[in-house]
Amino acid sequence: MRIGVLTSGGDCPGLNAVIRGIVRKGIRSHNASFVGIRDGWRGLLEDDMFDMSMLDVRGLSGRGGTILGTSRTHPYEGGGPERMREVMAAHGIDAIIAIGGEGTLAGASRLVAEEGLNIIGVPKTIDNDLGGTDYTFGFDSAQAIATEAIDRLRTTAESHHRCMVIEVMGRNVGWIALHAGMAGGAHAILMPEFPVSFDQIEEWVTSARDRGRAPIVVVAEGFIPEGLDEQVADRGVDNKGRTRLGGIADFLAPKIEEITGIESRATILGHLQRGGSPTAYDRVLSTRLGMAAADLARNEDWGKMASLKATEIVSVDMASAVDSLKSVPAQRWEEAQVLFG
Repeated sequence: MRIGVLTSGGDCPGLNAVIRGIVRKGIRSHNASFVGIRDGWRGLLEDDMFDMSMLDVRGLSGRGGTILGTSRTHPYEGGGPERMREVMAAHGIDAIIAIGGEGTLAGASRLVAEEGLNIIGVPKTIDNDLGGTDYTFGFDSAQAIATEAIDRLRTTAESHHRCMVIEVMGRNVGWIALHAGMAGGAHAILMPEFPVSFDQIEEWVTSARDRGRAPIVVVAEGFIPEGLDEQVADRGVDNKGRTRLGGIADFLAPKIEEITGIESRATILGHLQRGGSPTAYDRVLSTRLGMAAADLARNEDWGKMASLKATEIVSVDMASAVDSLKSVPAQRWEEAQVLFG
């Protein structure tokens, strides 16, 4: 079997470890051969690819980014499925393993269901917002980076008796904010799933100040503050028309200073959360998901994706995984609030 591998959408730590897991398992256990497809669906549509051996994936476990490159090209652009069939036939490719998040896997699921293409999925996103899997690789690394940033900002906040407002990624869910905020001892965590009034923010911040602490507020980029009807997005849209979130910390910091009288500063972590080496957890999870994807391709389980359930790697339907965003449940929000203020 000859298998094409692509990475699509936003980059994150662990992508290279997945590629390594796929290629090593596929060659050693299934006698498969592999084609690396550059820049996601673009490479498949434009015939930009190369033969990939075990030598090409040597030493990739701890390397950030993706050796294949990535893009947000839509699979139905530039000739769409018909063009994909032509390119796959020209290279003798029997199947595709698509590594990506909600957009990538939604496109892959549609290509399987409507076009009959042979595709396996691997769930990737730092946001941890995909259904069908307990965790996505990249999330642990992102929350670890955010936690370290909180730890570092706390020392300067305490030195100057300031409130620090730290903005993390996550788009429309608050998983990174929740986990990094809890790990970093934040005095308030603000997430898109749960509206919070300025009165409540003031109470948490002043309570921390009154106990002699420098208040730490962690906010997810998709949080909508009181008085606004939509998310703060001061960076326009990308070339696909998708809103570039970011700037909520810059919006909140002066508001918090105004209502509490505490000098406040904003820090936006941004793409720092996507870069660098993956954590040990993400390296292991990525490798296991990659090996499982190679098995799914060998078994011709098209339309499936490798998934983490508890500690086991299983397969689930891609279509069910992208039905809806996996939001932070109310139970986790209620659990965290006892730590605030």
